[in-house]
Amino acid sequence: MASDSESNMDREIILADFQACTGIDDIAEAITLLELNNWDLVAAINGVIPQENGILQSNLSSVASQANIYGPHSQAAPAAPPAAPAASSSSSSAFCPALPSRHIVERQPRMLNFRVEYRQRTVEVVIEEGSVVGEIKQILETELQVPVSKMQLKGWKSGDVSDSIVLQSLHLPKNNSLYVLTPDITPTASTSQNSVLQESLNQNFLLVISHREAQRDYNLNFPGSRTIQEVKRNVSDLTNIPVRHQQWEGWPASASDSMTLAASGISYPCHHLGVCRRSSPANTQEPTEECADVHMVSDSEGDDFEDASEFGVDESEMFGMGTSTGCRKAPLMPENTENEVDALLHFTAEFTTRYGECHPVFFIGTLEAASQEAFYGKARDRKLLAIYLHNDESVLGNVFCSQMMCADSIVSYLSQNFITWAWDVTKEANKARLLTMCTRHFGSVVAQTIRTYKTDQFPLLLIVMGKRTSNEVLNVIQGNTTVDELMMRLMGAMEIFTAQQQEDIKDEDEREAREMVKREQDEAYQLSLEADRKKREAQEREQAEQLRLQQIQKEADDEKEAIRLSLEHALPPEPAEEGGEPISKLRIRTPSGEFLVRRFLGSTKLQVLFDFVASKGYPWEDFKLLTTFPRRNITQLDPASSLLEAKLFPQETLFLEAKE
Repeated sequence: MASDSESNMDREIILADFQACTGIDDIAEAITLLELNNWDLVAAINGVIPQENGILQSNLSSVASQANIYGPHSQAAPAAPPAAPAASSSSSSAFCPALPSRHIVERQPRMLNFRVEYRQRTVEVVIEEGSVVGEIKQILETELQVPVSKMQLKGWKSGDVSDSIVLQSLHLPKNNSLYVLTPDITPTASTSQNSVLQESLNQNFLLVISHREAQRDYNLNFPGSRTIQEVKRNVSDLTNIPVRHQQWEGWPASASDSMTLAASGISYPCHHLGVCRRSSPANTQEPTEECADVHMVSDSEGDDFEDASEFGVDESEMFGMGTSTGCRKAPLMPENTENEVDALLHFTAEFTTRYGECHPVFFIGTLEAASQEAFYGKARDRKLLAIYLHNDESVLGNVFCSQMMCADSIVSYLSQNFITWAWDVTKEANKARLLTMCTRHFGSVVAQTIRTYKTDQFPLLLIVMGKRTSNEVLNVIQGNTTVDELMMRLMGAMEIFTAQQQEDIKDEDEREAREMVKREQDEAYQLSLEADRKKREAQEREQAEQLRLQQIQKEADDEKEAIRLSLEHALPPEPAEEGGEPISKLRIRTPSGEFLVRRFLGSTKLQVLFDFVASKGYPWEDFKLLTTFPRRNITQLDPASSLLEAKLFPQETLFLEAKE
């Protein structure tokens, strides 16, 4: 028990020293870090404070050097917050005896570099690792004049983070890239009139303009830097009322044509105006289009421009309603095209001619091929399908293409995460063909949805996600949007797709694992069958060989038996013991120890003796016939000589011996 108490006391001292040295106030976090290092104080501090900035191997020189372990932190960036609080002298002194061979020198805070992009601006932020995310936003608020409450800081690898998150807990590298989204900026109060005017120049004003004679409204978005004269010229293109014949209602009394909208005193964010002809010239062309939401500039791009000529088109072309036939451009897609590939090649070439090289990579192929490319590969390789539908008769077409589809951020995001397929529905024949393709691949609901959109609502960007049994349209983005809104909706679709993709990857991995197990089992089974087959074939071959050998042996035995019988029948009869001729009595010992006894005439040839022995199963080709003493090999004698000549008379004992 005393040992446990001493151990707990030691850990309390280590915990206190660790908190004093690192400035970590959260006891649970401190205990977790110490447990990860087995309560090794120096290792734990090294894990929190990089060695190049914090702990060094050194001999302890004096108590005074230990008392100054953590001095004040230098500020690397003006907006960086103070680092962790310095340890007190008492805490340092308590810590010093525990480290007889090390001491802690002054620790410089680890600095993080952030490259933050906002519209076409880039801000470099250097801040301490111990700061929170909100402090980065405070720096950006000063640099960008964007309120923190309206700022969305994106690009974190771990997803969206709150302003109170400490950067150190995100485990970031030294250099990082982020970007700012401001989808809903509201005006902020300022004590300086010049500051208010500058903010107004960057804001978008919605002008609701009522065309009295046509009895229709136009909802037009303009930057605050646009002059009233420029607005009137744009409205002239929409209404066919020349500027000199326009009669306006709703402009402030102090406003002049040379004033910007920001300085004119109109209401923000929306201001209502009325326009009609000052005189009544003949042949006034009545507009036939329905109400259109026209955005002259995206609040994401941030670049004020004086007129549409900066984008390579005049203002009438931006609205798609130019009055001069000489300004009409070639269609993006020829009418009644027979080959979809040729049509898309023409679309891409014409799109590049109009809006430049920076645009999404359009898939060259049929809609079915694009769907196959996006949906039907391995789960990890699948992408969303973005279907861009263009209509040259829409007032939004040029603005959407030049400012949305050609924005660097949109081009990059689409290229990385989408298969982009395009089609031009300006011509009715091409639109009908598109509806047929959509019905075949996505069902009648999608085709009917496209039919419901009016000309002024084009272009459309359909975001389609492939599912297990069908394809689902996640979003239909209309032309009256901004870069920020477009990016947010694309990112929202990607979040849905990513969640579904993770499920598909999991299912695919499980399916592949099952198939692999099945393949391995099948392979093992086939190998087992093959082994059994080979074993069976070997046994059959062995049996066949045994049968063959047995057959050969049997034939040999039969042959020997036949020879033996023929020899036995050919032997002369055994003579009687008493006769007129000399008789030789022979006793022959076999290898098994038995004796063969027979009488022969003295004149009998040795061959008859050999045949007799062979008839008993001992052919002279395999056996030698020997005398006992003196030892002689009878089989080497001339078979034609007689027993008398061989001196095997009147009796003799012989023995058989196998030849070597």
